Amino acid sequence: MHDRFSGVAEAAAREAGHLIRERIGRAREVGEKTSNVDLVTEVDKQSEAVIRTELLAAFPEHKILGEEGVAPGSAASAEALNKALSAEYLWIVDPIDGTTNFVHGLPGCTVSIALAHRGEVIVGVIYDPLRDEMFTASRNQGAFLNGTPISVSKEDNLGVSLLATGFPGDKEWAREVNLRGMVALSPICRNIRAIGSAALHLAYVACGRLSGFWEIDLNAWDMAAGSLLVQEAGGTVTNTAGVDYSLDVRHIAASNGLIHTELIRALKQSDATGL
Repeated sequence: MHDRFSGVAEAAAREAGHLIRERIGRAREVGEKTSNVDLVTEVDKQSEAVIRTELLAAFPEHKILGEEGVAPGSAASAEALNKALSAEYLWIVDPIDGTTNFVHGLPGCTVSIALAHRGEVIVGVIYDPLRDEMFTASRNQGAFLNGTPISVSKEDNLGVSLLATGFPGDKEWAREVNLRGMVALSPICRNIRAIGSAALHLAYVACGRLSGFWEIDLNAWDMAAGSLLVQEAGGTVTNTAGVDYSLDVRHIAASNGLIHTELIRALKQSDATGL
């Protein structure tokens, strides 16, 4: 059954990705949600509509939690997830992760689709339409990039690790917390990247392009698919205090596993966990 779930999700992601590829840098309606870095466009909404149509045509009894159907803000996102988790099968959709990149015409926009069964993610799909890279994972069946198995990197200490993080939309609290982590980690790791898409960061941890990733105040649709990819590729996903990942986590740390203890220690010591 996982194969059918994954196949439908991949088809939906490709269809939504076609919209992104056609319209990147040319969005007509750019609005702000919680701040001037938390953007939404008509293409986000069109992309989510395409995905919903595909998923419900195949699985009409399933529920869908999509970013564009939820009011802005952390509290509203957490409440929407809490209400949705009672569904036996719940699709968790981010129609464009990296909307700011999309608006500016900068590569780094992905489609992220996950399926949770009774609260546990069992399928994850992240599609980068600009590179035509389809990352897929099913619970206990491994992780793949365009059909080829992938695994996390082998760096065993922060000194040789390439990390990634983001700049949260909440400038008054979350961004300051995240910056504390950057200040603490930048002198002790090889370098830090901020591509602008949490889903893409997680996919890159899964395939070994990044050693680890952390970020404060993300939503379930930013992380659900990517969390499974990292786990199925042999990595570790927790909250920023080292507690195992679940769908209600908002502050995430993901790595190849070998550097995870060091990463968590640095975040705790710099008061950068957000907890």
